[in-house]
Amino acid sequence: MNLRSSPAKHPKKDSPLKSQGVTKNPSLELCRFTDPEIDQIRHCFPSGAVFRSFDSSMKSECVSDAWITFLATPFLIGFTYPFPTLTQSFFTLTDMCYIQAMPMMWRFLYTLENIIEQEGVKIGMSELSQMYNLVSHGSHRFLFKPKPGQPHSIMKTTKNDTN
Repeated sequence: MNLRSSPAKHPKKDSPLKSQGVTKNPSLELCRFTDPEIDQIRHCFPSGAVFRSFDSSMKSECVSDAWITFLATPFLIGFTYPFPTLTQSFFTLTDMCYIQAMPMMWRFLYTLENIIEQEGVKIGMSELSQMYNLVSHGSHRFLFKPKPGQPHSIMKTTKNDTN
């Protein structure tokens, strides 16, 4: 699923999307709600957001100055856009695209944001980086792995957690 209208972090002069045929003429494209998830999550975005269905010809390294790509996962679990402070800080600091985060990472960040909000706990990027490493799961997708000797600080945010 693509969401156009958000600026890329580092816009390029010649968008690779045009060469891939993903965006023909963005100013003339109409909203198309064809994926079932879009109707479930469009309330999670500011009014005026324009959605397009996922295009399998798009590559993971695509950068656009007009839109960004999201998985449905973060919004199906309860996130809204723009993301809360810690989550946005994480993506800004790591310079990761949202689509590079594995579902486990989204569940962890969502749970952590709720703990921060409900319990008033002050956790920032410094604390997060002391507890977890970012590891690649292949295809430039990432997840959190506890640092050696550290237990998971929040259980059951991944199916691999049986405790």
